[in-house]
Amino acid sequence: MNDNAVMLRNLEVKDIASVAEFVAATPLWQRYGVTANSFANRLTSGLNSGARIIIAERDSEILGFVWVAEKGAFARDLYIPLIGVHPTKRSHGVGALLLQHVENKMFDSPRDVFLLVSDFNEGAKHFYQKNGYAEVGRLPNYVLEGVSELIYWKKAKL
Repeated sequence: MNDNAVMLRNLEVKDIASVAEFVAATPLWQRYGVTANSFANRLTSGLNSGARIIIAERDSEILGFVWVAEKGAFARDLYIPLIGVHPTKRSHGVGALLLQHVENKMFDSPRDVFLLVSDFNEGAKHFYQKNGYAEVGRLPNYVLEGVSELIYWKKAKL
């Protein structure tokens, strides 16, 4: 991916429908009962509460997003509760660009980052491992019965 062609910016109200539509069309999110309406409401609520949600776009087309909680892991470290890339834009570096932005550019100093990955999501596990994250634990039946959420951690480079 040509990083110069991709712009990262804060999510705006006008972006919510586009993001919610591609999230709701993704089988992984559907397994968790996500609909375009429920996700639009979640994004709206996030914006209203001051959440840090960054989108990646090129030529006014939204490619993906990342939601970051600054002290969401153990009231100390970064936590990424949600990250998503439009299904037709995967494997083009969008997710890696969003992660890099969170890890290195959003904050004044390097920070450890945590996130959860569904145990059945082999593509995501591979992606995060390739980007320096390690599985450090699991939460059985945390969100869905019969599914473990795997805890991934990336130590900050000091």
